[in-house]
Amino acid sequence: MVKSANYKIIIYTHYFNPKSVAERYFKGRPQYHSFVIEKIKKSLKLKNTVKFALDVGCGTGFSSKALDEISERVVGVDISFEMLKFAEKKSHIDYYVASAENLPLADKTFDLVTISQAIHWIDRKSFFAEADRVLKPRRFVVAYDNYFRGRMFGNEDYAKWYKDVFLNNFPIPPRERKPFKTESENPEDFVLVKEEWHENEIKFTKRTLIDYLVTITNVINSVENGLQTIEEVLIWLDSELEQFFTDYETKSFEFIAPIWYFKQSY
Repeated sequence: MVKSANYKIIIYTHYFNPKSVAERYFKGRPQYHSFVIEKIKKSLKLKNTVKFALDVGCGTGFSSKALDEISERVVGVDISFEMLKFAEKKSHIDYYVASAENLPLADKTFDLVTISQAIHWIDRKSFFAEADRVLKPRRFVVAYDNYFRGRMFGNEDYAKWYKDVFLNNFPIPPRERKPFKTESENPEDFVLVKEEWHENEIKFTKRTLIDYLVTITNVINSVENGLQTIEEVLIWLDSELEQFFTDYETKSFEFIAPIWYFKQSY
């Protein structure tokens, strides 16, 4: 049984560093990134591939692989060496261990910078300063995410369970998820010129939904701080989700993908 959430939330500052977390992330995270990259291509009116693109916070490389669809060459950086171990090796994608705030890359090199599902974990001002340094003039930083809405299509009971039971056992840990204004935290360098929100659905079996849920920071925060083991969480989720699935049954869940387009202001 998962322990009650009546405890002080501990901020685990390196959520994605442990090897076990990286393994679960690679196994359980949906690869929605190509869906977003197509939206970016349309919004930026890219008729041809860009020459050199940078993917910040690339994790296990899913976002870098998608960015490769509109780029001749991609560099992916992530602070977690364990995550990068799972990144698919390709001749025209290079990976480096580095933080978003301190990029070991040359000035005025890139035609596009993307950051997927990581903008809320970084120091925005430092990141935008680094993005400004490595980008060629008048280029874009595009930040995007894919938020799980906690809703199953066709079953309102799941949303109630997710809110009242799951989030009670695994509260959302603190993060920097404040809205963007018309300018970034480095307003002399970038301006937010466009914001989009795209609804999408992802299909899960009970097994693949469990694999996804144990990748989110709510669970990671609890497990890495010793409040319960991953084995306890897996057993609990398997029991709890029986009410929504039969074995091998597939259900559709609601996600929403925000995309923010920042352009250099000079």
